[in-house]
Amino acid sequence: MRKGKLMRNVLGGERPSHRLRAALVALAIAATSGTAVAASPASASTPAPAPAFAHGAPGKDTTQFKGVNWADPRDNFADDLLQLSGLSTHDSYRQTYNKASRIISAFRANLGANTVRLPINPYTVNGSYWKSYRGVIDAASDKGFKVIVSYWEGTGAQKDGFIDDTATYWPMWNRVVKAYNKDSHVYFEPMNEPHGYTDTQWADIAAKWLATYKSVPRKQVFVSGAGYNDHVTSVCADPRLKGTYLSLHHYGFWKDYATYDQWVADLKVRIGACANRTVADEFGAFMTTGLDYNKKTPDNNFINYMQAVTDTFRELKMGSVYWPGLRTDDMYSIQTLTGTTNRPWLATTNQSGADRLAWGWGRGKPVKG
Repeated sequence: MRKGKLMRNVLGGERPSHRLRAALVALAIAATSGTAVAASPASASTPAPAPAFAHGAPGKDTTQFKGVNWADPRDNFADDLLQLSGLSTHDSYRQTYNKASRIISAFRANLGANTVRLPINPYTVNGSYWKSYRGVIDAASDKGFKVIVSYWEGTGAQKDGFIDDTATYWPMWNRVVKAYNKDSHVYFEPMNEPHGYTDTQWADIAAKWLATYKSVPRKQVFVSGAGYNDHVTSVCADPRLKGTYLSLHHYGFWKDYATYDQWVADLKVRIGACANRTVADEFGAFMTTGLDYNKKTPDNNFINYMQAVTDTFRELKMGSVYWPGLRTDDMYSIQTLTGTTNRPWLATTNQSGADRLAWGWGRGKPVKG
């Protein structure tokens, strides 16, 4: 029996995949000339007010993280080997390294990114494929990228916000930490979206991870916000997690519609006084449906959202990691594969979206009225 299966899922259900969520809302956008938004299929909880302090900031701010997620077409939830878009599980280490080097270079050339977030799971790490998959991490690190390595749970019955199997989870992290403990480019995120646990239960697990891997500098650990990473105030207030970064997720589909100011307020309450430790390592909106994020369009929820969050990241001096930089057939993907199978490259799917990323990262120009 998997530990945690007897605990209640406090948010009351499984989150639809990014792809399914995107498809549902895109149909509504297409039917209404790009201005109306369909009902949100999932919603993150709104946290209580934050404490008026931020425990153990690892630095004055998090602006050094300017990145994107690189994902498996299945949304990273898998009960087998992870296969990042553009790669193959049949590739050798050298083939994986060479392909990954090109894709990482494209993230930098097209977007100005310096960070990539990558998924791991026990199937990928605990078996023979780990040797090849390391080619992705190594290629990014060798390019000078910061690499956030995050554990993702499985799919189907496994997709419940709990660690799937502690008997394989800890050996997975043993192997990852042993390989990258001394690589200052690599950051460790114990779990993506731990929504099966209460805030206290999740903080206990994060504290256990830190106690287990004392050799990992805390400034190289990302502790996920509670729930769907949807608020960092509880983990920020826990003194056991002092010195770590905190990861926040924030999405426009959480609301049917909100104004620009309402999105700013929603984001800030989830961060509280913890911006100097927080990186938004998932946020995203439609990039393949033709929306113009450089133009104020007050009746469009997703344009309000994207402008509000990138303005807020810049204001609060927060790092951000867009979801996804690359994921095949995802309407949120800001890059798409070009080139050949063996020599992949990327193209930008929405330049105005890339402009908002740059603005959030401290470059570029603000939205004009």
